[in-house]
Amino acid sequence: MFMKYKIATVALALISSVPAFAQEEPASPVTVTGSVALVSDYRFRGVSQSDKGMAVQGGITATHESGAYVGTWASNLGGWGRFGGSNMELDLFAGYAIPLGGATLDVGLTWYMYPSGADITDFAEPYIKLSSTIGPVKGLVGVAYAPKQEALGNWCSDAACTIFNPGDKEDNLYVWADVSGAIPNTPVSLKAHLGWSNGNPGLGPNGTSIAPTGKYLDWMVGADVAIPGTPLTLGVAYVDTDIARVEENYLRPNFMVSGDSKDVGKSIARSQVVFSLTAAF
Repeated sequence: MFMKYKIATVALALISSVPAFAQEEPASPVTVTGSVALVSDYRFRGVSQSDKGMAVQGGITATHESGAYVGTWASNLGGWGRFGGSNMELDLFAGYAIPLGGATLDVGLTWYMYPSGADITDFAEPYIKLSSTIGPVKGLVGVAYAPKQEALGNWCSDAACTIFNPGDKEDNLYVWADVSGAIPNTPVSLKAHLGWSNGNPGLGPNGTSIAPTGKYLDWMVGADVAIPGTPLTLGVAYVDTDIARVEENYLRPNFMVSGDSKDVGKSIARSQVVFSLTAAF
């Protein structure tokens, strides 16, 4: 009788433990992250893409434990005929991040899309990045090279254009370095960026080119403040380029603010302080 009772007790304990085991699901091999942001000016490689106006931006990335990832990012644009008539930029990207000693090697490709714009505005740009962390400081160097494509060409058929070369294809090279670091015992992080572009000498078809004026430098210095207890981060940054005014004049009117804002006629590549509010998830 005692033996039967003992067996029954053990069986009951095993049965009662089954739900506990069932609730322990294995960790997913895929991690999904993303963010949404409100910025006072969308600057891409130093040049305003939103006519020095506010932009709403957001992105999401799915990363596999192997290091492979895929994602998308979007922002509104200044419009007014640039970017092939599109008011939105939609980027699709995919790549693979490989641990390399104390660093990470990231190889991938970005497909830049301008929905509802001209058919020739979209283009692809492969990239390679090497990043590392030393104490509180993070560093990154990268190279992005877009092979010859119509979207990067220096041509248009508008009567106001100074160049008429339909179907021209150009390439673009962009080299950059980023550094950032948190100030100990504070929610503040400092950041800096330096980039160099080498592309065609114009804005491309209707202002879609990734390299506004051929060879130029862009830089940024700023700070981010994480709001404790929230996923929010406040940011401020000073952005500028070394694009000469004579180059801007050659590219007008595509290189100045259009529409009916207070900045109409002003350059989209002059220095600017940019504010941002970002929520990460």
